Amino acid sequence: MSKPKNIILGVTASIAIYKACDILRRLKKEGFCVTVVMTPEAQNLMSSIVFQSLSGSKVYCGMFETADNWNIEHIALAKKADLVLLAPATANIIGKISNGICDDLLSCIICATKARVLVCPAMNEGMFQNKFVQENIKKLKSAGYRFVEPRKGELACGEVGIGCLAEVETIVKEVKKLL
Repeated sequence: MSKPKNIILGVTASIAIYKACDILRRLKKEGFCVTVVMTPEAQNLMSSIVFQSLSGSKVYCGMFETADNWNIEHIALAKKADLVLLAPATANIIGKISNGICDDLLSCIICATKARVLVCPAMNEGMFQNKFVQENIKKLKSAGYRFVEPRKGELACGEVGIGCLAEVETIVKEVKKLL
């Protein structure tokens, strides 16, 4: 039997954060080893305890948390990853990684990893169609980052438009394809 593939599930502060729970459950059911890393903003929308309960392991939230053992966590996690999955990915994280900004644990892991990165945007249609966001996406795609495009649906503001997180099944299927 081959060793299970390691996925870093990067969770950012999109209203679609609740779907990350289902993504985590589905990936674990498929036999993947999943480590959750949340941005500080994501913790304002959902407690890390939810992801800890679903994953059965530590959830990483900050650069300067007290470590159980001495380790440079963002480097260790970056090396451990076979894939970094950003779901949901906000305009903020897309902008940060496309411009090399590393100001939280998740962006540092992405900067340091040699693993593939799969980005699943989720945001308001106006934000998704913003020319700077689209330029950042184009920049990441040209650097080899993979995307699961958002779908059209009802947005948090009540309008219908492009920006809803792709279906969980579609994201899991793409993860399996990449690994």
